[in-house]
Amino acid sequence: MQNILTWISDHQQMIYIVILMIFLGIEVIGRVPSVLHTPLMSGANAIHGVVIIGAIIVMGKAESGNYVALGLGFLAVVLGTLNVVGGFVVTDRMLEMFKKKK
Repeated sequence: MQNILTWISDHQQMIYIVILMIFLGIEVIGRVPSVLHTPLMSGANAIHGVVIIGAIIVMGKAESGNYVALGLGFLAVVLGTLNVVGGFVVTDRMLEMFKKKK
């Protein structure tokens, strides 16, 4: 327990920044009109592509006995891939609404 409290006190500024980023992200995304949803989704897919590459690099640089880094890297790759694929599916469905029907 003492180690956790020490880590929190050492990284207090970083924790505040992350909490502020969460609130800022919720406010920004909550005020986006639905017309801009598709371009933002495409941008988010590109960002998650970078997350996948970063997770693969972390897994490649991790020591063979470091199961925490390997497990977190694998989880990041799986979740990032699901997010990218799901985002492209949603974007594709939204763009189909604007096509002329036969």
